[in-house]
Amino acid sequence: MIVFSIFIALLVMICINVPIAIALALAAILGLVATEGTGALVTVALDMYDGSTKFSLIAIPMFVLAGAIMNAGGITDRLINFVSALIGFVRGGLGMVNIGVSLFFAEISGSAVADVAALGSVMIPQMKKRGYSGPLAAAITSSSASLAIIIPPSIPMIIYAVSANTSVEQLFVAGFVPGLLGAVGLMSVAYGFARRYDLPVEEAFNTQRVKETFIDALPTFSLPVIILGGIFGGYVTATEAAGLAVLAALVIGVWYREIDLKRLKAAMLDGGMQTAVVMLLVAASVLMGGFLTRAQVPQELAQQMMSLTDNKYVILLILNVFFLIIGFFLHSVAAIILVIPIVIPLIEQAGIDPVHFGLVVTLNLAIGQQTPPVASVLITSCSIARANIWDVSKVNVYFVAVLLVVLMMCTYVPAIPMFLVEYFYR
Repeated sequence: MIVFSIFIALLVMICINVPIAIALALAAILGLVATEGTGALVTVALDMYDGSTKFSLIAIPMFVLAGAIMNAGGITDRLINFVSALIGFVRGGLGMVNIGVSLFFAEISGSAVADVAALGSVMIPQMKKRGYSGPLAAAITSSSASLAIIIPPSIPMIIYAVSANTSVEQLFVAGFVPGLLGAVGLMSVAYGFARRYDLPVEEAFNTQRVKETFIDALPTFSLPVIILGGIFGGYVTATEAAGLAVLAALVIGVWYREIDLKRLKAAMLDGGMQTAVVMLLVAASVLMGGFLTRAQVPQELAQQMMSLTDNKYVILLILNVFFLIIGFFLHSVAAIILVIPIVIPLIEQAGIDPVHFGLVVTLNLAIGQQTPPVASVLITSCSIARANIWDVSKVNVYFVAVLLVVLMMCTYVPAIPMFLVEYFYR
C-alpha cells in the first residue's frame, strides 16, 4: 500500500510540472520516512553523491563536449560536404546526406537532441530551398537524429549500463549493427519520398570531388576511429574514449583553424546544463532504487511475471509494449532511471542477456523520441523547420516504422546485435 501511495504521489508531482528529478527524490524520501522513519535521512545526501560520481558517468559530459567542439570547429561542414559528394547524385540525395551525416555525428555526440540541434539548423533550410516540404525535412532530420542513441557512443546506453550494472563497452558494440540497419532503412524511405515528389538530384557523381572532400575531411574520420577502434579493440574504456574524443576534436578544430569560440562557449554551457539534469536524475534514482529494493518491489514483480509466463520472448514482447508506452510520456534517461532497477531482477530470472535487453530498451526509447506528446527530438526538429508537429508526425510515421522493424529484428533475432559482442568479448 505504501509503495502504491508513493507511486501516486510521484505521478501527481510530475503532472503538476515538478521536475522529474525533484519528484523522484521527494517520492523516495517520503517512502523511506514512511517505512524506516526519519533516521533513514541521515545518509540521503551521501547516497545521492555516490550514485552520481561513478566513473562511467564521466563519459556523458565528455561526449557532449566533443560534439560541441566538432560543431564549432568546422568539422560538421566537412562531413556534410563529403557525404554530399558521395551520395548527392541520388534523387533526393540531400535527405540521404542528412541521414549519413547523422550517422557520423552520432558516433561523437551520443545525444539525439544535440544531433538534431546541430545538424538541423544547417540541413533543414537547405532541404526546404530544394523543394522538400517542411514536414518532410523535419521528419528526416528527427528520425535520423535518433540514430545517436543507437550507435555508440550513446548517453542512454551509459545510463542503462550504470543502472543495470552491466558493461558500457559491450552495449556500445551491440548498437553498431542495429544503427547501420536503421540508417539503411531510413535512407530507403527517404528515397521513396524523393521519387514520389520528384525531388532534385544534388550534383552529378564526380570522383575528383569525392577525393577532394575526403582529403579535406580526413582528420575528421579519426574521431570515430579513436572512439570505436579503441573500444572495439579493448584498448580503452568508454570513459577513456570520451576523453580522447574531446582531445582529438580540439586538435582537429585547431588544425582547421575554424573554431568559433562564441559558438563553442554557448554549446558548452548548453551541454553543461544537459549534463547537470542527467546527473541530478541519476542521483535521485539512487534514492528511489534503494527504497524499492528494501520494499522488495523488483523481486515481487519478477515473481508475479514469472508466474504468468517463463517464456523470455513473451516477456520481451510485454516489456517492449511497456517501454513504447512510457516513451510517449518520459524522456529516455528518465525512463531508464525509473524503470530499469525494477525490471532487472525479472530479466535475470528469465535468462535474458542484460546487454541484449539494454539494446532493446534503447531502441524503444529512440522511438519514444519521435512520438508525441513528449518527443524532445521531434519537437526540436519541428521548431527548426517551423512545421506543425502533427503534420510532421504524419510523414514521420514511415520513418518510425523502420525503427520498429529494427526493434523487432533485434528483439527476436539476438544474433543481430550480439554477434559482435560475442566475437570481441565472449
